[in-house]
Amino acid sequence: MADDAPGPVTVPGVLFLVSVPGLEEALAAEATRAGFAGVTVVHGGVEVTGGLEEAARANVTLRCAVRVLWRVAAFRAMHLAQLDKRARKVAWGDWLRPDVPVKVEASCHRSKIYHDKAAAQRIAGAITAAGIPVASDGAVVVKARIEDDLCTVSLDTSGEPLHRRGHKTFVGKAPLRETMAAGFLWQMGFDGTQTVVDPMCGSGTIVLEAAETAAGLLPGRSREFAFAQLVGGGNEGLCPSRSPGYLENEEGVRFFGFDRDDGAIRGARGNAERAGVEGLCAFTRQAVSDLEPPEGVAPGIVLTNPPYGARIGERKLLFAVYGALGRVLSERFSGWQVGIVTSDRGLAQATGLGLEPVGPVDHSGTKVWLWRGVVR
Repeated sequence: MADDAPGPVTVPGVLFLVSVPGLEEALAAEATRAGFAGVTVVHGGVEVTGGLEEAARANVTLRCAVRVLWRVAAFRAMHLAQLDKRARKVAWGDWLRPDVPVKVEASCHRSKIYHDKAAAQRIAGAITAAGIPVASDGAVVVKARIEDDLCTVSLDTSGEPLHRRGHKTFVGKAPLRETMAAGFLWQMGFDGTQTVVDPMCGSGTIVLEAAETAAGLLPGRSREFAFAQLVGGGNEGLCPSRSPGYLENEEGVRFFGFDRDDGAIRGARGNAERAGVEGLCAFTRQAVSDLEPPEGVAPGIVLTNPPYGARIGERKLLFAVYGALGRVLSERFSGWQVGIVTSDRGLAQATGLGLEPVGPVDHSGTKVWLWRGVVR
């Protein structure tokens, strides 16, 4: 059958930074601040221009990115035979190594090719023909997305999702992912200089993200990435230093986490030690009713992800918790910015703080909002 699909196989030279749905603007702002070029917000993430070097830098340095996909080829395909023939024209050996098995995934949307599994098989056949092994547990994932008959091929340069920083081993109940915490801190205007308090800190994610940001620590310093398994990816010059590079902060503790669960506090302290920020953080077992502003600091940010009945706690009982939090903040935290992450408008309003919602954000299938305001 003739290869009659219009247009050549092209190399886009674009990275797709996958975002937590609803936090695309935070990721775009971070990428711009980090010096990436061509930053464009699109559905589900952010596009930037670049290749392997930029992919490595994005993986190691960006706190809001979920994963980094490197778009390496694009071509039209109207049917499976065309897909097979055009996929064999892709220069797979330019990026994939013959000693590293790859896994192939495909998705089809609004296209004449509609069978995901069949499309993946054709792509896998082309890769195998190029002398590169394919396996269901491959170290590198090749993603083919066929939309409106355009097949875009990307390499997942991250491996494990980027919220898995590598130094946080204790995880509490219904945790907030690190990528979400970083995005919510950005929405609160956090720039590393403010004091941050989390009255219901769990495993300490919000506090740790704030402390690491203030200390200038790279989020990916403690883990490995799939880009190291690509051609040229083993070049250490591609990856910024993984050493913490921690500079002692003369201001001392500026990030505070509280929780009623003694196990959560012990776990959060351990996480802080492994992250190298124990000198900036303090975690204390304490009820919300005992919350006080830290001494000797200017009003900063209170940011928390309390239970909201979707996974933990009965909703009716939570109204008292939110009400107590609102009273404490209203009476003792004048001038502080407040952010509460919850899926429930009624619970947010129960604080009596007049908070306004920003969102929604997809929290593992649940739509949540950041309810924020300033205590007057």
